Amino acid sequence: MTTQEKKILKNIMIQEIDALTLELQNIEKSLKPIKKDCSLDSIDHKMLKQDQNVNIQRFEEAKKRLNRLKYAFLKVDIEGYGVCKECEEDIALERLKLIPESQYCVSCMNELGL
Repeated sequence: MTTQEKKILKNIMIQEIDALTLELQNIEKSLKPIKKDCSLDSIDHKMLKQDQNVNIQRFEEAKKRLNRLKYAFLKVDIEGYGVCKECEEDIALERLKLIPESQYCVSCMNELGL
């Protein structure tokens, strides 16, 4: 991988890290506990709880991806970055542009069922 390609990937990662950080801050605002409100009927309360559960899932997934991106950002300049952990072939640059934290090539992901 060339220095220019690494620079492009770093810029993509920075943009995605910033976007995920902002998304996490926005989701976090909606994670406050829902108190039982007399003006809400049980269906409304259940819907609010369901929405909150969806937001908790979104928050956890975004947090995991943010951690993977930060880890990948630290590894971009190390020799093994962009190399499939399974077959040890280079991961396609286009794949890394879409998912910079990728650790497997498409073929190995399909073969491993990931």
